[in-house]
Amino acid sequence: MDWQALFLSLRLAAVTLALLLPLGVWLGRSLAYANFSGKAWVEALIVLPLVLPPTVLGYYLLVTLGGASPVGRWANEALGIHLTFNFAGLVVASLVFNVPFMVQPVQRAFEAIPRNLAEAAAVSGLSGWQTFWRIELPLAWPGVLSAIVLTFVHTLGEFGVVLMMGGNIPGETKTIAVSIYDSVQSFDLQGADRMALLLLLLSLAAVTASFFATSRLARKR
Repeated sequence: MDWQALFLSLRLAAVTLALLLPLGVWLGRSLAYANFSGKAWVEALIVLPLVLPPTVLGYYLLVTLGGASPVGRWANEALGIHLTFNFAGLVVASLVFNVPFMVQPVQRAFEAIPRNLAEAAAVSGLSGWQTFWRIELPLAWPGVLSAIVLTFVHTLGEFGVVLMMGGNIPGETKTIAVSIYDSVQSFDLQGADRMALLLLLLSLAAVTASFFATSRLARKR
């Protein structure tokens, strides 16, 4: 069992959630309530990482953020960091390929909230921020919870983009998915079995917990 790779994957999932959750809630809510001429293009751009082959997405991220690119040179000169083949690069890639998993469930949850509730809250004297925290977010919470679980599980299992952006550096970019691949390549099928089973159980537990929590919220309503 490659515990180092597992802990790296869990760390990557936690950092991704911490950074993407506020942005995902804001963007999902904004898309749910807004109507503008280019909305379809914005939604298509958000879904794009979901339909692109992971190696294609990883390649374009590598070209865009690599040391020879303008963005990569700026990050190196201004911030002193590299955006490829290290943990920071994995975080950037994880944020990009998880956007649809975070934004879409949140958007659908906010779209299901009746508009007259916000109007009633405004008439009752609640500010926009109070309406969000006390009315909208509790109603949209099942969708937000689904987005959290999907993002977490997807980060643990992502392979193609991670390998393209981070390579296979133990302790730095070697995630559990990459470690499973290495074990298969070296004919260590027992090690691959153990890691794959652990990843399966973690994913199943996360999804089950999400459904259980969502059903409890529905019964309380």
